[in-house]
Amino acid sequence: MSVRATAIVRGKVNAPRLRKCAGGFSLIELSFTIIVIALLLGGLLVPLSTQVDQRHYARTEKQLEHIHEALIGFALANRHLPCPAVSATNGSEDRDTSTNQCTKRDGFVPWVTLGVTPADAWNNLIRYSVDPDFARSDPNFFFTLGDKGDLHIHTRDEAGNELDLTNSEIPAVILSHGKNGFGATSSDGLPRFEPAGWTGDERDNRYNATQYYYRTRTEVTTASGGAFDDVITWLSLNQLVARMVGAGRLP
Repeated sequence: MSVRATAIVRGKVNAPRLRKCAGGFSLIELSFTIIVIALLLGGLLVPLSTQVDQRHYARTEKQLEHIHEALIGFALANRHLPCPAVSATNGSEDRDTSTNQCTKRDGFVPWVTLGVTPADAWNNLIRYSVDPDFARSDPNFFFTLGDKGDLHIHTRDEAGNELDLTNSEIPAVILSHGKNGFGATSSDGLPRFEPAGWTGDERDNRYNATQYYYRTRTEVTTASGGAFDDVITWLSLNQLVARMVGAGRLP
């Protein structure tokens, strides 16, 4: 038999076996690849979600800082702080023009009055609380150097003990209800979910108009004060007075 014929015969005999081996190897390889990809994706999901959360918190913190500066700018222009918004759908400050005082001391940031974005990164309205003495718009009753804010900012030490961070000299507080949104109101004006039997520091941030908590974020529900993911900042008396004195708006 010629060399060419031998090659052809060998090709006919061996080709099916080669195709079978090649096909079997491809299936195994494909299965292995799918498993590896699944494992990699599973491992990436948590870090990716963490990165998204971090971006949302950073964006919200920046938004609160912007509102903080807008409050100071408003005070410099008007010699008093604004009132909370009329409602979740009306961003003008809720002021009684007959008395020149706020109709309430806590609610939502008056985003129209301040010219700021009303919602945090989770599309929930940012809350705002103000000492009424610092929001009076009657020139005869503007706040003075002797006035002290009546809002408290509390935290907790490693043992869970409650500590007062600010000695009550806080004229205004700005708050986001964080990722879980417990107690929040959406940018559409709809109340968010509140867990049954909800207790802890987050609930106080929602329903206590004069005492607020500032803590490290934690998802541990058994921690002192409960799980916590609120984002909070405040306008201190020293900050407000220093800026107003520097601008010649006080005393």
